[in-house]
Amino acid sequence: MSTLYVVSTPIGNLGDLSIRATEILSSVYRVLSEDTRRTRVLINHIGSNVPLVSLHAHNEEQRISRVLEWLEGGRDLALVSDAGTPLISDPGDRVVAAAIGAGHVVIPIPGPSAVLASLVASGFTTSGFSFYGFPERKGPRRTRLMEIVRDAEHPVVLFESPQRLAKLLNELSEICGINRSAVVARELTKLHENIRRGSLGELYSFYQDHVPKGEVTIVISGMDGEALSDRAKNRSKEAHALAQELEEMGMKASEAAKEVASRLDLPRNEAYRIVLETRKTLGEV
Repeated sequence: MSTLYVVSTPIGNLGDLSIRATEILSSVYRVLSEDTRRTRVLINHIGSNVPLVSLHAHNEEQRISRVLEWLEGGRDLALVSDAGTPLISDPGDRVVAAAIGAGHVVIPIPGPSAVLASLVASGFTTSGFSFYGFPERKGPRRTRLMEIVRDAEHPVVLFESPQRLAKLLNELSEICGINRSAVVARELTKLHENIRRGSLGELYSFYQDHVPKGEVTIVISGMDGEALSDRAKNRSKEAHALAQELEEMGMKASEAAKEVASRLDLPRNEAYRIVLETRKTLGEV
């Protein structure tokens, strides 16, 4: 079995390419590249003569058979994106899955990531976070994402184009509140790198008048302690009210707990506790 290397490449500064990544990109049979023109700059920089093969969102499915032929023929391959860690809002997941399914070895070569770089520079807690890539431009999926960001307990990382950044910040400030903290990281590791911190309201006001250039990553903080406490209280009240309604309908405790858990997205044991607590209170009344 041959090896498919998933190689992280610089997000701007070519000096961030690891020695291991350089060795891999100089020794494999082919490099599968999202944009061969951009990858050629990197390949030339390290003095490699390895041929490049395009693999992007529009031809990935068609490339799978050829990739598997090479791997089955004993050829090692490398997969890269335009910048950063492949598959993170970039093509390649179907090829990786196909290689694994065919029994080949897939080895990650870690390195630069705009997601992690922006997160560690944000100043927010990093005990947990969520990443959702580029938001849909409109529709229910975008609305749902806004709600997820609003209710997040940990930081959320998003990508966005410079032209749509102000619109996104405006929507986020409306649903999360203008005082929610956030960070806009632009051109990370490049000559004009800029990391601007502030509230969503402040960032929207700034970028409404200053359209940024280059790659943009946004980090939105999770809810603060007071907001989390208020949400917990509201959910508890809602759960007790629903439990009382189901009790009055004559539903069994186990069935009521299942319904409460399903409707309010609560753990089953917590929902069951609330149901029993509600029924005890009603019984005492």
